[in-house]
Amino acid sequence: MPKINGNEIRPGNVLEHNGGLWIAVKADHVKPGKGGAFAQVEMRNLRNGSKLNERFRSADKVERVRLEQKDQQFLYETDGMLVFMDNDTFEQIELPAEILGDRRPFLQDGMTIKIEYHEQEALNATLPQKVTCKIVETEPVVKGQTAANSFKPAILDNGVKVMVPPFVGQDEDIVVNTETMEYSERA
Repeated sequence: MPKINGNEIRPGNVLEHNGGLWIAVKADHVKPGKGGAFAQVEMRNLRNGSKLNERFRSADKVERVRLEQKDQQFLYETDGMLVFMDNDTFEQIELPAEILGDRRPFLQDGMTIKIEYHEQEALNATLPQKVTCKIVETEPVVKGQTAANSFKPAILDNGVKVMVPPFVGQDEDIVVNTETMEYSERA
């Protein structure tokens, strides 16, 4: 695995540190008036979710880990576990539903998502950036209401509440950005 200097750490990098696998969430590069520069890095453990703030000097060497990404199809959920299938080998794996966090409601049957592996261990799962959902409940469309920065609440078919423009009505399909969990466009 390649070693990188402490000042080369960027958010999203996966590092092997203190015997665990950590993903850099935030990296602030500090140049104090006295002493050497350093990177203040906030990290999250990929296995148990614990957080750690660590200071790396530019001379410190850290191992950067490359995760292998595979596209896997979601099949079903059973007892809090999500079952995915590899489209090439048809092998099935189970991952805890918590791996998706608050984006779990956007997972739909048959959806293909990216699962990141370190050796044979699945560590992370990423939904597609945009997902189509149906609006179940929202206020009726009001004619003549401007769309300039006015939004109204809407409840989607998966139970998630999002803010939508006033021209979007009930039973319409919309595209939701899963990273920001906001309305993107009409479907």
